[in-house]
Amino acid sequence: MADKHDKVPENAPGKYYIDNTCVPCNDCLEEAPMLLKYTDDESKVYFHRQPQTPEEQICARKAKEICPVEAIGDDGE
Repeated sequence: MADKHDKVPENAPGKYYIDNTCVPCNDCLEEAPMLLKYTDDESKVYFHRQPQTPEEQICARKAKEICPVEAIGDDGE
């Protein structure tokens, strides 16, 4: 389960985030390319913006569900 106290610092403020257990497997990027980006060194993925539409909410949830290391959380601030 993702830890909101161990977020990748680049995450946009809000409900969804990725923590430092991320292993950039690319699965989440396929589900939510409009919301997610690689860090500059490509070692992690982060939410560069929060979902704004119902469709983007669905994409964010799918990205969370598909994450093999459970690095995506939806209990952020």
